[in-house]
Amino acid sequence: MSTTEVILTEKIASLGAEADVVKVKRGYARNFLVPRGMALEVTPATLKRLNLLKAKRAEREAKELNESEELARKINKLKITLELETGTTGKAFGAITAADIAERLKKELGGSIEVDRHKIHLEKAIKETGEHEVQIKLHADVTAKLTINVKAKGGEEAKPDGGEEKPAEEKGFKARPKAKHTK
Repeated sequence: MSTTEVILTEKIASLGAEADVVKVKRGYARNFLVPRGMALEVTPATLKRLNLLKAKRAEREAKELNESEELARKINKLKITLELETGTTGKAFGAITAADIAERLKKELGGSIEVDRHKIHLEKAIKETGEHEVQIKLHADVTAKLTINVKAKGGEEAKPDGGEEKPAEEKGFKARPKAKHTK
């Protein structure tokens, strides 16, 4: 298979960012990248245009870095409280996941700012109450730390008469007669 060099005009996850010169298979460049405007063939004219693409890339990266740093400052100041469904023994019935944290962050920061759940780094879902610190990787160079206070939601309430349940007869129910089994 023959390869060719192309200049990327936009960021492509599997190849690189704009202004990168990459080698790809000729058919991929000819049939997919070039017709969609995602890449340019390497020619003397396009090499001159490379400087313009590099300036565009630097501007975009600086903007992304500034936005990430601003968001990190907001997140570092936050201390959110989440409730975890627990029983009387304190055992958790559910867990707090990255998706739950992302949803709560969206509410706390105003609906306009959204943090992708994949950027929230949890080793495992939170299943115990207390204070937890969660890392959020907003950019390659920017990481925020979010403090989460997990409280028990309560689960079952303690019984008012000492926790013992009354027999069915005392609650007003009649005992069912036992069925006769015949063989």
